[in-house]
Amino acid sequence: MFKKLRQILQLFSLSDLRNAILGVSVVLGGLGLAFLTLYAHYNGLLRLAGFAAGASLVFVLLILIFVIPPLAKNASAEASQMNLPFEFTGGGAVFLGLMVIVAFAAWNTGNNLLFLVLSFITSALVVSFFIGNFCLKKLDVKMRFPETIFAEEPTPILVSLHNRKRVFPTFSVTSEVRGKDRTRSIIADELEKILPKKWADKFSRPPLVKHTLDYFVHVPRMNSIENKVKHTFYKRGRFIIKDFELSTKFPFGFFRHRRRLSAQRAEIIIFPKLEELETDVVNLPLEAGKLISARKGVGQDLLTLRDYQPMDDLRYIDWKATARTRNLIVREFASEDEKRIQVVFDNRMLKSKNIEKKTLRQKMEEEQKARKLTKDELRFEQAVSKTAAFLAHFNDERAEISLFTEDSDSDHGLGKDHLNKCLRELALIQPNFIDSFSLDFLDENFREVFEDQTDTHLFFVTAMNKKDIPSEILQRAKIITF
Repeated sequence: MFKKLRQILQLFSLSDLRNAILGVSVVLGGLGLAFLTLYAHYNGLLRLAGFAAGASLVFVLLILIFVIPPLAKNASAEASQMNLPFEFTGGGAVFLGLMVIVAFAAWNTGNNLLFLVLSFITSALVVSFFIGNFCLKKLDVKMRFPETIFAEEPTPILVSLHNRKRVFPTFSVTSEVRGKDRTRSIIADELEKILPKKWADKFSRPPLVKHTLDYFVHVPRMNSIENKVKHTFYKRGRFIIKDFELSTKFPFGFFRHRRRLSAQRAEIIIFPKLEELETDVVNLPLEAGKLISARKGVGQDLLTLRDYQPMDDLRYIDWKATARTRNLIVREFASEDEKRIQVVFDNRMLKSKNIEKKTLRQKMEEEQKARKLTKDELRFEQAVSKTAAFLAHFNDERAEISLFTEDSDSDHGLGKDHLNKCLRELALIQPNFIDSFSLDFLDENFREVFEDQTDTHLFFVTAMNKKDIPSEILQRAKIITF
């Protein structure tokens, strides 16, 4: 019971608790002084009423300093996740403040010139609001992206904006795509242990990620504009498209109007960055094409003679054997051996000794913000990128490649489609931080791979020290450590 309560308290930081206690105290104190002022006024205690009124003003000032800013910050964070149609820009807030000052001065002095200026300011604000809102009406946006997207590489994306308005054009529109980079929060499992599922889902919502697509200066009426832009995704993984967001500050920049359009649910997989390989890896002594296989193929060595069958290539007819047997005889050739590459990727890494234990609140804040990767995570990302480049290199060399991980494995294959399947697995793999390496893990997950005795070049990518790797694996595979 106490353990569960302690875990729930981790959802709140010390600053949150301090602000909550201080805020409640200040508000209750202010209300108490207000009632005291009212009581003293009705009972004719003018001195006490004046003192209480002055003290209540101090509490109002404390509320403005300590209570309003945290509430405004949290409200702003919540508002960014909501479908609000508009928001004030910095210039709009200044303009609104100026309008309030001019209105007060005009009311206080009765100066007709000030009333004229006030009407001009008010009309500019109203016109800006309605024109900006109308600018986003009847718009459709489409996005087309390529089949393969690599992290940290400019990706060409086609973005089109269609204006369905019959009379008016559209000006100054920014298009963005919104989505999530994961289906579940990284702390969802921990929260479900201590909270009801409804509250756990609320606290563990993955953050929304925005990607700016393009800026359209002018879209004519009943027309479309399609632009080809280059966008860079800086992290490998997935991006689940949720919707599109169109926004504009037209015409005066006082408001930022926005409109969200539903999008067909789609998932973009960002492949790992292809690192440059070392020379010793690229120039591996693979004996491809030097061994003869006992199976039919397109090599140069004769395998057998057989009777001609329909659809056989006439170039392979053996005319001497045909004349001798008086039947059409064709030659079959033995295939040459091919490069066969098997890569075993071990995603285990030792936990750093100096890593700090983070509370649930800290993990939530890190997830909502784009935190920097730790040294261990950067090392893992480099290993994933090098493995991806390794597979891409030998695929270009027309080698049969296969990838084995803890959660998946693939058959040997050739071509772009098979390479993309392997890169997809690497795009979604995550480090598994452990206290110590266990050989049972290798035995449970990769036993068949290491015992395979076929003519396959095996590579083992791991964070293990070579001295801790069993000798039979050292003899069978080439070890690549990270």
